[in-house]
Amino acid sequence: MIRSLVFTTQGRLHSKDIDVFLMPTLLADTNLFLWVDLEAATPEETKSLLEGVFHFHPLSIEDAVQESSSPKVEEYQPKEGDGFSPYLFMVIHAVNYSRKDGVFATTELNFFLGKNFLVTYHEVPIRSVSLTEERAINSKMHIARAPDRVAHTLLDAIVDAYKPALEELSLEIAELEQEVLTNPNKEVLNKLIQIKKEVLHLRQIIGPQREVLARFARGEFKLIRAHLVPYYRDVYDGLFKIYELAQGYTDSLTAILQVYLSMTSNETGEVVKLLTLITLLTTPLMIVGTWYGMNFEGMPELRHQHAYPVAIGFTVVTTALTYWFFKRKKWF
Repeated sequence: MIRSLVFTTQGRLHSKDIDVFLMPTLLADTNLFLWVDLEAATPEETKSLLEGVFHFHPLSIEDAVQESSSPKVEEYQPKEGDGFSPYLFMVIHAVNYSRKDGVFATTELNFFLGKNFLVTYHEVPIRSVSLTEERAINSKMHIARAPDRVAHTLLDAIVDAYKPALEELSLEIAELEQEVLTNPNKEVLNKLIQIKKEVLHLRQIIGPQREVLARFARGEFKLIRAHLVPYYRDVYDGLFKIYELAQGYTDSLTAILQVYLSMTSNETGEVVKLLTLITLLTTPLMIVGTWYGMNFEGMPELRHQHAYPVAIGFTVVTTALTYWFFKRKKWF
């Protein structure tokens, strides 16, 4: 599916969903800005736009079409014989967290950013793109005056979308901490390990994206005008705070895991203590019983009428004395 929006340099909507054959004419008009969004585009649509209209470098087209797990940004400058204008190609990932599944789902978004055009390419619907499109059309601030403004709005929306995911994760960690304190079991341990794994996955997503946005924040690219660099720096700062928050979640989960291990260790210690006490309390009985069992010639009960009651009484008394001794030592 192809969506296209044409704006004036004042940020007002000029036209939308134009035919592909008209796009080269619009690109030649320096007073207009063209934003084309490709969502789940067919190979024919991809080829007609990325190759036929914009003549992008084959490597950037290949990176956009093939799913990539690594965010990146590259600047393409035309050489002799190239049909494209200078542009930036960027791969970024939007994130969504599902408490039901307990996983972070990532959605790849590709940018082709030129002087008077922006092409976004993605396989599935992305809320940040639809929200930015709505703002570009309806906002009185006229954010669509240039492609670098719209690109900033998109990146800002993607970073803001991390916050609800982190809030969901924070609630789940709080619930997990309560479960560890009240009912530490194997199911809780598996859940704890799964969440810890997902937080690590989140950090692996954010880390490379920080490096990408840091290049924008430093003003490395000429296609990003100088007065917009502070806005990109603000987006970078927001992502940096999210990364630190994810690090804090990692530390919290490590602490919860240590609490779980400590509690299970204490439970094991209590069981061992109980078994030890049982062994100690039954020691007099084992001694008397062993002595009787080993004696085959002079068994007292064969000669003395009260031998059994005496043995039983001796066992009871010694067991009671053992119990009293350990009770006095506060082992019970």
